Amino acid sequence: MSAALHQVVDEIVRAALVEDRSFSDLLPRLMREAQTASIGAKAAALPRMAEGIAEAPVNLGGWLAVVSGAWIEDGADPDPVGRAIVHRLTEATAAALAFGNAWTEATGGKPPDMEEGQPSQQVFDTVRPVLGDGTVTAMMSWFALPQFAMASSTVLQTSPATRTGLDDRDFRAFAAGKAAEYLPHMDHVQALLRVLDGERILVLDRATRHGWTVTVGGIGDNFQLHVLLGGALIGRPGCMPGTPPPPEIVACFLDADVPPGPPIVSSPWNLVDAHGEWIYNESVPADIPAVNGTRVVVLDPPSYNRTFPAGRRFPRMPATLHVDGMHLPEDLASWWPHIAPATR
Repeated sequence: MSAALHQVVDEIVRAALVEDRSFSDLLPRLMREAQTASIGAKAAALPRMAEGIAEAPVNLGGWLAVVSGAWIEDGADPDPVGRAIVHRLTEATAAALAFGNAWTEATGGKPPDMEEGQPSQQVFDTVRPVLGDGTVTAMMSWFALPQFAMASSTVLQTSPATRTGLDDRDFRAFAAGKAAEYLPHMDHVQALLRVLDGERILVLDRATRHGWTVTVGGIGDNFQLHVLLGGALIGRPGCMPGTPPPPEIVACFLDADVPPGPPIVSSPWNLVDAHGEWIYNESVPADIPAVNGTRVVVLDPPSYNRTFPAGRRFPRMPATLHVDGMHLPEDLASWWPHIAPATR
């Protein structure tokens, strides 16, 4: 870490931890030092930043999270700070929801805009009768939630280790979805919290009774799953006949930038779940129901010409889809009784 950046990071974290007024002067200084610091220096500073994010009052920790997210977008490793940011996001979300409920109870109206407003004595006095001793934390969390949402979007896209290392992901995603009523960006956070990594999926071709086990990671929606399955299975040895999507198109759904346009993709099939229901492209792989603990995708012929633009819902999140093995019809005899016909 450069000496100058090391010094200001240490100073601002210490100021944040004790709520020293120098924090407001140190923040622009930190941003100036970071402009000329190397990626390596920023990466080396992130463990210390994580201490401040985890332990400082939520309003100050939120600004440290935003700065850390900017460094990650510049190329710094997100792993040292990722879990601290998302854990603090969860705390801020719970407290912000309590604030929103208290405001509605106290006034019968909508809470103040968390992105445009700010803490004040008037805001405090409005919810104090409902929240009591928790008023300060709830109020500060309400106005800090946009910072944690922004930083969490960055680390969840760039750090598979952060995604897979989180406990209670379903609960976190549920809370994020509730908070989206007040902050639409939390919809993105909710979707990122539901991303599957290292998840094995059984893919069945209804026409031939063949199947494949694939392992997926970092897939943001089923548009992406759709194309990556086509790239992995069509025209490959031991897989399905036909012409696969062009490699440059598949790359757009893995980790490549999308060329201007963007290119339009044609769907080769309908994706159907084990209950015969369509797997909608707008949903996510985590919505695909499991049979005996394994998510199942059934390939059916397309019922109409389905097209959509190339690209990933979360451009910073690289995706993976690996074919682990092929299954012959006789290997799958015990599976098909659990697979319903398509409902349409």
